Amino acid sequence: MAAAATAAEGLPSRGPPGEVIHLNVGGKRFSTSRQTLTWIPDSFFSSLLSGRISTLKDETGAIFIDRDPTVFAPILNFLRTKELDPRGVHGSSLLHEAQFYGLTPLVRRLQLREELDRSSCGNVLFNGYLPPPVFPVKRRNRHSLVGPQQLGGRPAPVRRSNTMPPNLGNAGLLGRMLDEKAPPSPSGQPEEPGMVRLVCGHHNWIAVAYTQFLVCYRLKEASGWQLVFSSPRLDWPIERLALTARVPGGALGEHDKMVAAATGSEILLWALQAEGSGSEIGVFHLGVPVEALFFVGNQLIATSHTGRIGVWNAVTKHWQVQEVQPITSYDAAGSFLLLGCNNGSIYYVDVQKFPLRMKDNDLLVSELYRDPAEDGVTALSVYLTPKTSDSGNWIEIAYGTSSGGVRVIVQHPETVGSGPQLFQTFTVHRSPVTKIMLSEKHLISVCADNNHVRTWSVTRFRGMISTQPGSTPLASFKILALESADGHGGCSAGNDIGPYGERDDQQVFIQKVVPSASQLFVRLSSTGQRVCSVRSVDGSPTTAFTVLECEGSRRLGSRPRRYLLTGQANGSLAMWDLTTAMDGLGQDPAGGLTEQELMEQLEHCELAPPAPSAPSRGSLPSPSPRISLTSLHSASSNTSLSGHRGSPSPPQAEARRRGGGSFVERCQELVRSGPDLRWPPTPAPWPSTSLGTPLTPPKMKLNETSF
Repeated sequence: MAAAATAAEGLPSRGPPGEVIHLNVGGKRFSTSRQTLTWIPDSFFSSLLSGRISTLKDETGAIFIDRDPTVFAPILNFLRTKELDPRGVHGSSLLHEAQFYGLTPLVRRLQLREELDRSSCGNVLFNGYLPPPVFPVKRRNRHSLVGPQQLGGRPAPVRRSNTMPPNLGNAGLLGRMLDEKAPPSPSGQPEEPGMVRLVCGHHNWIAVAYTQFLVCYRLKEASGWQLVFSSPRLDWPIERLALTARVPGGALGEHDKMVAAATGSEILLWALQAEGSGSEIGVFHLGVPVEALFFVGNQLIATSHTGRIGVWNAVTKHWQVQEVQPITSYDAAGSFLLLGCNNGSIYYVDVQKFPLRMKDNDLLVSELYRDPAEDGVTALSVYLTPKTSDSGNWIEIAYGTSSGGVRVIVQHPETVGSGPQLFQTFTVHRSPVTKIMLSEKHLISVCADNNHVRTWSVTRFRGMISTQPGSTPLASFKILALESADGHGGCSAGNDIGPYGERDDQQVFIQKVVPSASQLFVRLSSTGQRVCSVRSVDGSPTTAFTVLECEGSRRLGSRPRRYLLTGQANGSLAMWDLTTAMDGLGQDPAGGLTEQELMEQLEHCELAPPAPSAPSRGSLPSPSPRISLTSLHSASSNTSLSGHRGSPSPPQAEARRRGGGSFVERCQELVRSGPDLRWPPTPAPWPSTSLGTPLTPPKMKLNETSF
């Protein structure tokens, strides 16, 4: 009677083991004994029934727990029988709830079930793992421009579409987030000094940049990847990285390998020897923030959106800076460097003739073409047609503009003196074009609307682009990526989505959905079809990635291989075999993320209410605002999408019953439903248990702004 009176008053009691406990889990009634609920020590139920956690009773006196009743049923069955029957329940959902209730035996059993499908050795595409290097000591002094000199050479291949600044804004679904950098530590240095910020490769070399130092690896046929160079610890975080490993047909011999790093307006350049040593060439200053750093021939090129370009020549060891129009994109074709500017002009520099041809100590920067509407040229791609006896050598340039237009201009041998002529115009984007790629068979453009990709097939006659029958649309899809404008750790250059690859049937995009994701999706650029997905073998978030075309072995029958390189937050580097993935393409067709996979990805972050967007760093006009669906935010700061595993709210349930409308339309319906349709907040956590680690991972907070 006393126990009943205490329960009626809503107070916890310490009754006999056989006492019947009535539970109301998410609106569904359950009855069990106290002994069943409390046989696991330090669990949620033992804390609840001992009074360490306050209880909430419904109108019948049952203890109310605001969790999913569907998942609770197999959990209660496990407490009764010590057997697991997860039929009809998603494994990750069951593990999540078991962690919430603090049921250590069940958590371990579920984790072992997951281990049967996962391995620290990765899947069939996993090709290599390089552990974090030793953190170097700080260098003693800073060399000046007159440092030790070393002959250098050829660049890492420049992809055919490059945009400066890397992101020009965003106007679509779930992609406008606050441009905020991680706050500095009390010591004044950036956080996470051991994470991989940038990774790039050229031939059989890899350069990996951490916060304050970089390392280089070389692939040797017999011994595999070897660490051959480590820089001293620098005074500032590395923001840009460039690597060159070989100049085909060059006269520099073995001294053709260089690596450069930049932050702010300062650039450091090292020469790398084949045996593994390196020496600092010098420190160069652009005077304005370096937005792009790359090699063309023997020249190191640094450009800024403010309109300044710097060139260092490996033969003459001469550094030269010149003012140009504000630069918004660039590309390289052979020895030519093309610059797209915000005034609608495309300029070119023949870096092979630099510094032999100079006029008043200036680079010979010549205007090649001006856009008819004078829109800013925000993306560039140059395609050099093969030289044949029939057609000569054509130059084809595709470029995107700040207004969303895509144009193709061509210059054939008969009109060399008159410059390129406008060939074709597409007006299928409404946001600034951020990337473009023109190849033999395809034309690919990406705009700022959540990386919306459009792909056309290109018709050619005798190797030359043709309007008969014209370009045919192939695909339209999005590479959704909820990265902030400056990316993870304040650097966006390490998360370039692509497209990667020169051959039409091998061009791919790399998709990383949320900033702390450990999974990447590889998608075919021509169709959007998913080639494969890779997940970090150590569970660490992926902070940087790139694709490397590696030379083939000298053995008979070997061929070049292509690898996806992923840098992790713990400093490790993983390699994945994309050649094998492409060979198996078509066996298991799949596209991008499904709606369920997108929601699973969004479990790692919170979508906060809209915040005023920061002004764009570039001089291009901001895209026109659109209806933003990022209003999918929680009712409180500790509420996230990961807790919404219960029954859907009435408008959601109605939309699902109807089964009509796209994902975007259903999100809009949710937004129109008003702020009343929010999920209930997650119950307050109970005291720490003996599990040793947090039961639920922390979630990054994402706000809404422009890319």
